[in-house]
Amino acid sequence: MDIVTAIILGIVEGITEFLPVSSTGHLILATELLGYDAARWSVFNIAIQPGAILAIVVLYWRTFLAVAKGLLSWEANSVAFVRNLLLAFFPAVVLGLAFGDQIDALLENAVVVAWALIAGGFAILVVERLAKTDNVLGISGVSIAQSVKIGLVQCLAMVPGVSRSGATIMGAMSFGIDRRTAADFSFFLALPTLTGATVLQLYKHRDMVTPGDFQLIAVGALVSFVVALIVVKAFMAVVTRYGFGPFAWYRIAAGTAALVWLKTR
Repeated sequence: MDIVTAIILGIVEGITEFLPVSSTGHLILATELLGYDAARWSVFNIAIQPGAILAIVVLYWRTFLAVAKGLLSWEANSVAFVRNLLLAFFPAVVLGLAFGDQIDALLENAVVVAWALIAGGFAILVVERLAKTDNVLGISGVSIAQSVKIGLVQCLAMVPGVSRSGATIMGAMSFGIDRRTAADFSFFLALPTLTGATVLQLYKHRDMVTPGDFQLIAVGALVSFVVALIVVKAFMAVVTRYGFGPFAWYRIAAGTAALVWLKTR
């Protein structure tokens, strides 16, 4: 049954990690809905994120290769690309280390997740309607100030249910960055952010992780990798055609349903 649980949570992670719907929030709700021990699976939920990260590496390998080659010759666009991601990553490092215990406490609160889903859905609708964006010609074209502000907005996702991708994409758009670049920035920013979160959680809870847990984590990460490969491509197609509205209404509906279920179960 542990293998089945790992597969289910891996599917949830792969589907939701890069969508603006909160992967952590959905994993918490899935744990509650299926009756799993939330404390036991909370570390697992974070530890399988590298699977989804690897999907981005595979899908965007040409970009990574181009940036790596550009760095060797200190090419301006490659340097700006890495600089912007590091600037956006830094606030999460500071706040994650400073408030790690408080963040961990929220990871078992499904009610917080439900309210955050609803609030985030309405926030997406507002940004979609009011944001005025310009084509900034890729991540290297994002300014230093915009990168720092995106990093600060990403920290909102430390509250489960807010959505890291949703916060960064909507934040970027509200700062004048076009929809495609905002999505790409969010995808690439996931690499240092999720890797750092995984390493930190495994280190903090190393006494709780057994060799058997590592096998389950490997299964969950593999499943999330395969699913994320499919979802990221589909996500960009939906966003290009319909925008982020469908995800906003889904968040509102899912959050409302979760609240009702949590109060009546």
